[in-house]
Amino acid sequence: MSYEQKLMQMKKLLKKTTSKVVAEDVPEVVKPVAKVPAYEQQWLDAGLTKAVNKHGIVYKRIVEYDTDHQHGNIILSGLKSTIDKWKKSGEVHPLSPDFSKPLVFFDTETTGLKGAGTLIFLMGFIEQTASSFKMTQYVLPGPDHEAAFLYATGLWEKPSTLVTYNGKSFDIPMVETRWTMNRKELPPLLKHTQIDLLHGSRRIWKGEMATFRLPAIEEEQLGFFRQGDIPGHMAPIIYQDAVKNGRAELLMKVLVHNEWDILSLVALYIRSTDLLLKSDVRESAVTHTNIGKWFGDLKSHDRSKQIFESVIAEYGINHPATHFHFGFILKKEQAYEDAVSSFKIAATGLTGRERIIALEELAKLYEHKLKELNKALDSTKEAIKLLKADSYLAVRFRARSRNDFLKREIRITRKLFPRQAHEATKNG
Repeated sequence: MSYEQKLMQMKKLLKKTTSKVVAEDVPEVVKPVAKVPAYEQQWLDAGLTKAVNKHGIVYKRIVEYDTDHQHGNIILSGLKSTIDKWKKSGEVHPLSPDFSKPLVFFDTETTGLKGAGTLIFLMGFIEQTASSFKMTQYVLPGPDHEAAFLYATGLWEKPSTLVTYNGKSFDIPMVETRWTMNRKELPPLLKHTQIDLLHGSRRIWKGEMATFRLPAIEEEQLGFFRQGDIPGHMAPIIYQDAVKNGRAELLMKVLVHNEWDILSLVALYIRSTDLLLKSDVRESAVTHTNIGKWFGDLKSHDRSKQIFESVIAEYGINHPATHFHFGFILKKEQAYEDAVSSFKIAATGLTGRERIIALEELAKLYEHKLKELNKALDSTKEAIKLLKADSYLAVRFRARSRNDFLKREIRITRKLFPRQAHEATKNG
């Protein structure tokens, strides 16, 4: 019988036994002293080790990787040069680490996605040592040992830079919630610096990928393909079965699933940094334009300009989105004629909202900076025409933009034909 069939059997079993478990719940009393689980030997035989602290028992697994370990197309030893690149760049960026703190790659597995009864049952960490990479995974024996489980992670001992994938929205808040539930027993949870690679992936590969689920990132960006992995949604069911019946065979597959998640974080951090900071990495015009825009949004205009210039040098007018963003930098630098050239390419090659904005920028530059009122009026009229015809634009954007362009049209017309405007006002 395949392990997928076993998973489905366990799922049915857990559904059947739910009502019985609820019926046998005892009234709330003083929390009893946590006991050694009856299934301990089965977990130890599967490859876990036991650790005891003042709060109870926790099980863990430690794996060490050589620095030349390869995950997909990425060699882990590249992490050192990745950190060096951030130090040399001097960039203040959401992916730059806090050099005063250790860099730790972190992921959790939970019994659900939300709710007060949701538990974290597995936490995994990878950190680079002097000669290797060390991964430590902590497994919760059961609710009675939750304080011991959380305490063992050391998240209360020293502040770190935690690298996660969707950790800001899920993993870290979940840890904070569980820590709060055990606050009477645990020392305070420290405030850790966070780097969320989901946010970074969306900024870098926007328009390039249909989904930003980690397995998709692994395959398309890291060259890593999971073989024999468990479906992520089955992990809670497998864990509950391992606690109920002691079976650890499939539980170890959950640990491998978590292990791959964390290794992918290391690889993705290396890959993302190379794209952000190395000028010789060849990637699509879309990706590099996304990166240039990200630096621009962070007010790192020199880096943004450098990236846009590199894309334009290779693709010319064939990627108008780059010219659209480059135009704003040129405008900021008061290179108005060059900005007009970029916005003209954007207005010709783009569609939708960005085309309207490009025409608006042309109208502004022609009217206020270059004093070419006829061209300003032409850009304005073209935008009004497009706003009327393009039904795909958001209703609110169309209404606001059309109102602004109509006001602009009236103003420019008055400047061009002051006598007629005066007569119209006089007779009106």
